[in-house]
Amino acid sequence: MYTEEFILNEVNSIREDIGHDKVNIYIEEIYFNENTNELWIITEDRPDKSAIIGKGGWVVGKLREKLGLESIHVESYGDFLNKKYKLDLSKKTILNLNSDSVGLKNLEKVIDDKISSIYSFNFENYLSENEFKKSYKHEAVVALSGGVDSSFSLILAKKLGFNPIAVTVDPGTIILPKQFKRNIKKICDELDISHEYLRTDYSEVINESFTGKVHPCGRCSKNTEELVREYAKSKEIPIIIFGDMLATGSQCINSQYDSLYRLNLPASLSTSKQEIKSLIEKYNLSTFKGFGCPLLYEVHRKFPHMKKFSIQRILRETRSGALEPGEALDLIWSFYKI
Repeated sequence: MYTEEFILNEVNSIREDIGHDKVNIYIEEIYFNENTNELWIITEDRPDKSAIIGKGGWVVGKLREKLGLESIHVESYGDFLNKKYKLDLSKKTILNLNSDSVGLKNLEKVIDDKISSIYSFNFENYLSENEFKKSYKHEAVVALSGGVDSSFSLILAKKLGFNPIAVTVDPGTIILPKQFKRNIKKICDELDISHEYLRTDYSEVINESFTGKVHPCGRCSKNTEELVREYAKSKEIPIIIFGDMLATGSQCINSQYDSLYRLNLPASLSTSKQEIKSLIEKYNLSTFKGFGCPLLYEVHRKFPHMKKFSIQRILRETRSGALEPGEALDLIWSFYKI
């Protein structure tokens, strides 16, 4: 329906109308979904993507209005090549486990299907259109913080038949705010998933953080993982699932102690933050507009030099492709607005 020539002419016409320079733009492929009235424009590289989007999204916004489309997605071909490569590695890694886990076999299928629909894959549509075999026993413990990444992981673990139990490490409201506890109850009730709080004392982590010498995130994550791992071992559940987005490809799942596996579910599917937000949107969870927990912002307030290390963590997610630069900028800016 839409050709490359047509789109290029429309884009340059809009750019000219709003005072942007005419530029040579290279499009690799165009994909249009008539059912959803959505258009995907796959450019050769990121500069071509930027030219179509325009400053502040002005060009692509006017293009969407002019064509009467529900939405237009502009992506670079290189980003998709990178994503496909990571998905191929994830599939290879999971296959090499030779596991009889129902959930992992279902995950293999999702990876395959995402590769075959790399441009237009949509988690919400996909999960509503596909039913998966469910394990009769608990195959996974999901570390649930109440944030978007762990909530996404819980939804996927449930839908993919892992028959999960959710656990939350609770060191107090300075790390686990009340709105996150409300999210935890809401998502577990909605999905009909058993949940337990693991009460713990993180006073050592908190006190160290307030010396201005130690960034809290590393210690907190390490302690949390140890507690979740011990819980899974005590229940003889073979997989612990985290909402990690960075450990993609060959690192998406790895062996822990005592034949326990750690699965980084969003990373295994090379999931972007936008994909995560899109899936959990219908669950109406409260969101924390920032990066990290209240403790982190208190540390930033007392010791501004610690912002550097938090920004490094955000940039890691950006380099991995999990965060778009604009999203990363918003998160970094949140450190300076509070």
